[in-house]
Amino acid sequence: MLKRLMKTAMAALLPALIVAVPAKAELSDILSAGTIKIAIPENFPPFGSLGAEGDYVGYDVDVANLIAADLGVEIELVPVTSKQRIPFLETDRVDLVISSMGANPERAKSIWFSSAYAPFFSGAFASSDKAISSVEELSGFKVGVTGGTLEDLELTEKGPEGIEIIRFGDNAANLAAYVSGQTDVIVTGNTVAAQLAADNPDLDVETKFIIKESPAFIGVKKGNVDLLQWVNVFILHKKLGGDLNSLSEKWLGQELPDLPAL
Repeated sequence: MLKRLMKTAMAALLPALIVAVPAKAELSDILSAGTIKIAIPENFPPFGSLGAEGDYVGYDVDVANLIAADLGVEIELVPVTSKQRIPFLETDRVDLVISSMGANPERAKSIWFSSAYAPFFSGAFASSDKAISSVEELSGFKVGVTGGTLEDLELTEKGPEGIEIIRFGDNAANLAAYVSGQTDVIVTGNTVAAQLAADNPDLDVETKFIIKESPAFIGVKKGNVDLLQWVNVFILHKKLGGDLNSLSEKWLGQELPDLPAL
């Protein structure tokens, strides 16, 4: 009687156990299906945003399309917010996350990361005629920064004597001050500087030095070893071939810097 009851219980549990096992979109599965689903930024230009013609455009979108082309499969772009990136990967709603995502130990508990594919940093930007290559050389310049940001904290702590830090309430005011000549140097994120250059094509602005780096990595679901290996080879290939450098110049207005490999 007891044995019959145990068999009946196990039989009842078996379907639930089978349902609970998630599907894995490994490299072979993607190739067999002929489609790859890639999460891209919903609204974070210049990495990803809805373009004027109704299609998503940006650095991350171009990288996603390159991946699909190299795999020889169709692509399904899945716009996500920052909070959706890891859950969408964990629940198999996407195969990869290419959404300007930084790697850190906390996130690495949940997913795997590729080598870095895109630069993301805070830096100092100024015209090409200004010989500035470090924070010490900001002495004597009017430096614009958005108050309360990471950049503000770094400048407050490390700024040299003679620097004039001018704090603004938001990025828009900080950008406007640089465009109008109220400041000599603008300290901000590289994406903000890229948008500044794109909106003002005649403006002379270039990267002088990096204050803090936080490059972007591609997210891969844990366990998908072959897919992670392929993505890392893809990134290396696009670095060596100049494709990522072209995208960096196109969307970020700068040459691709050295990026860390995992």
